[in-house]
Amino acid sequence: MELRADAVIPYPRPIVFATYRDRLADLTELLPNILAIEVMSRVERPGEVELVNRWRGGGDIPAMARSVLSESMLEWTDYATWFEGDFRVVWRTDVHAFPGAVKSSGQNRFVEIAEGTRLEIRGELTCDASKVPGVPRLLAKTVGGTVEKVMVGQVGKNALEMARGVAKVIAQNSAK
Repeated sequence: MELRADAVIPYPRPIVFATYRDRLADLTELLPNILAIEVMSRVERPGEVELVNRWRGGGDIPAMARSVLSESMLEWTDYATWFEGDFRVVWRTDVHAFPGAVKSSGQNRFVEIAEGTRLEIRGELTCDASKVPGVPRLLAKTVGGTVEKVMVGQVGKNALEMARGVAKVIAQNSAK
């Protein structure tokens, strides 16, 4: 299923780009569904940065859902290569709980606009529910489609939360 979300951040593109790339861990207190973001590795080359981040979700998850979801189901690893020259990042994620079942990848662009910067998230998310233990084979396609819809919807919400968080971090740093 296609991932597509846009968010506007009222600051210059170079600052927004660098904040997303370098200050993600500072955003966790501003994101209700994220408990932690840990930088696992960072490799810098001229004009490009390769990052591996481990995300731990949770936070505002309803109690009923929390009774079904284990902590490991709410963790994923994000592999991203940031290209400074054209303000874009190419990424893919691995969900820890169900290896090979949920796949997502894409590219985000940071576009200069009159209001500041528009973050354009474009990608693909698929769920092969036949690889999830306990999902009956006959229901795998239906369950997979439902999971895709829910997760894609959450990406849009999270993009707006991240944009608000990035704007707050930039504002706090500008005030210093």
